[in-house]
Amino acid sequence: MILTIKPQLRRLLRDDQGSTLLEFAFVAPVLCLLLMGLFDLGFQIYAQTTLQGAMQEAARRSALEPTVTTTAQLDADVTTAVRDIIPDATLAFRRKNYETFADVRKPEDYTDTNNNDVCDNGEPFEDVNGNATWDADRGSDGLGGARDAVLYDATVTFERVFPLHGFINVPSTITVDAGTVLRNQPYDAQVDRTPVIENCT
Repeated sequence: MILTIKPQLRRLLRDDQGSTLLEFAFVAPVLCLLLMGLFDLGFQIYAQTTLQGAMQEAARRSALEPTVTTTAQLDADVTTAVRDIIPDATLAFRRKNYETFADVRKPEDYTDTNNNDVCDNGEPFEDVNGNATWDADRGSDGLGGARDAVLYDATVTFERVFPLHGFINVPSTITVDAGTVLRNQPYDAQVDRTPVIENCT
């Protein structure tokens, strides 16, 4: 028995109209997800740049204008700049003060008698910040006093612009950090920070 194909079916099998639409239907979800990811990354970089710029501007103003040195004023300026582009952003600020710029983010010096790169077993260290504990960052919390170098950090948390967390395993919020170092106005003599020798535990 010979199987014959009707002319109508033959024309249907040769017809490629609509194939582009079908191919696009397969590619579109991946393309949309890729575009959302790029836009999301771009906005994250924009938020990071805005935060860093606001921090730098606050530091510059505090150095040039003695009336803009309060923590509340600096924080308010940075908050305003960030919330101009991310109205629902949550901001957190941290400050550590140091005697000099060279001390920023440096650990307290200690004598590593057992050569294990850890301050332990009663090894002596210079307690620069006066908390009787060896610290990987010798800074003291807060704005400090006259002539002190201050590490001014900010963290911004905000909801993603695009709901990527619904499609791939990423958090629903983004967190960006920025920091700058400023010098307090020389309105007084700098407080002496001669370290006290303590022992590690």
